[in-house]
Amino acid sequence: MLPPTFLLRTAPTAVARNSSSLVKAAAVSSSSSSATSFQRPLHHHQDQQSKSFTTINKETPYNLCFLRHGQSTWNRDNRFIGWTDTPLTDDGVLEARLAGKMLQNSGILFDEVHTSLLRRSIRTVNLVLMEMGQEYIPVYKHYRLNERHYGDLVGKNKKETVKMFGKDQVKRWRRSYDEPPPPMAFHHEYHPAKDPRYRHMTHLIPDSESLQCTKARSSVYWDEVIAPALQQGKTVLVVGHENNLRSLIMELEDIPKEDIINLCLPRAVPLAYRLDENLKPLDRPDGKLDEATGFLRGEWLGGDDAVAEILERDRKQVYDTTVEQNLEMDESRKKWSDWMNLIVGEASPEAKAKAERNDEKMVA
Repeated sequence: MLPPTFLLRTAPTAVARNSSSLVKAAAVSSSSSSATSFQRPLHHHQDQQSKSFTTINKETPYNLCFLRHGQSTWNRDNRFIGWTDTPLTDDGVLEARLAGKMLQNSGILFDEVHTSLLRRSIRTVNLVLMEMGQEYIPVYKHYRLNERHYGDLVGKNKKETVKMFGKDQVKRWRRSYDEPPPPMAFHHEYHPAKDPRYRHMTHLIPDSESLQCTKARSSVYWDEVIAPALQQGKTVLVVGHENNLRSLIMELEDIPKEDIINLCLPRAVPLAYRLDENLKPLDRPDGKLDEATGFLRGEWLGGDDAVAEILERDRKQVYDTTVEQNLEMDESRKKWSDWMNLIVGEASPEAKAKAERNDEKMVA
């Protein structure tokens, strides 16, 4: 499979002219100058295909990557999701596949993957591993990696909530460390107790969670499962949700609770870390913090500028009440989809497998 950088260089200029910077942002590495140290040179694509990431980077045996899931139906509709099990959209499938291409192009070989019980993250895992050709590695699912529970906000439109309660209040509910949203009543339409996957743990279902609450459960999983795997020299991928990943990154990076309100994460852009023997992040090759958030020593495989533009789009989508259109569904998003389909090219591995099964049934 050709690396995305090659595909970008050969893309028609007419498409490139019509693509917004957000389109280019999601398109992995648009030039060799923006390539991170995780990305192998194009001419080494075949040579290093069978080498593990730890072989390529012998000086850093502890390697970790975080990835937020692709766009779900409620991401598209700008609704609070929480533990509600919303599926990926077609664009979400594209986002996940492109994340897989970024990771494939990086040279990383994972030993195991950890994710939540929610299908938007589980399907993202499946798509990523299929794009990487690494479907064989074990995948572990646990509720401790679920998104934070948004309480009574679940199902509500985010921008309408800003209009009702004000930007500052909604930002505290969404991003502060210790202020949970209003609790969800048990009879709420989207209460997780109605979901069969939680039938054996209804006593553990919260009615709302702050980031502090989310961190309390995700930290247990980190201490008992992820950290021991890393200490064994395994290269680990964690596919999750914005807030459970924020809670893990907060602990990993020692981000103060008064600063965590300013940390946001984009969908489907891998964030790769090299860790020391104490599982603390090593500095990036440039010795700087990332320019997208200003907090992190991890490397965005899509590039800092790309992530910064995505986060600005996401900010406007929620907080800018002067923007009436849904930025997940406007014309620039359609151009993005067209551009991504051009880069991905062929049908997804899932679609090809389904077509093959249908062909077999017809022959039978």
